[in-house]
Amino acid sequence: MSDEEHHFESKADAGASKTYPQQAGTIRKNGHIVIKNRPCKVVEVSTSKTGKHGHAKCHFVAIDIFTGKKLEDIVPSSHNCDVPHVNRTDYQLIDISEDGFVSLLTENGNTKDDLRLPTDDSLLSLIKDGFAEGKDLVLSVMSAMGEEQICGIKDIGPK
Repeated sequence: MSDEEHHFESKADAGASKTYPQQAGTIRKNGHIVIKNRPCKVVEVSTSKTGKHGHAKCHFVAIDIFTGKKLEDIVPSSHNCDVPHVNRTDYQLIDISEDGFVSLLTENGNTKDDLRLPTDDSLLSLIKDGFAEGKDLVLSVMSAMGEEQICGIKDIGPK
């Protein structure tokens, strides 16, 4: 045995995987799936019958949950697909900086300052107008596969 001490770099996610496997035939509309390494929400699923040589196939049409791009994939229904872990968290809005970043209050009282304002114009104007009027706003943040984006807004009344 050696007397040396071993130092390991600690990871914030405790080694948790960003995706989990699920059989293609069990993924339904409004579920999530990874297509071309992007987390997507399934908008359409069609299953073809088994052919002379092989498997039934699932045809997925899905929309990237962060960019809104439409992606398609065809997978044999007996094979596994990657499904992203999608989390939605609510944070209270504290401040909007001039460079387009928001300052949010977490559940445990810390601040989260690494999120940009959304690119969606209607959501962006709701956030900016509500903040300018001095309303207490709660922003919903969706996170999947190491990415985060503001996806919703709630008004919890005046300050």
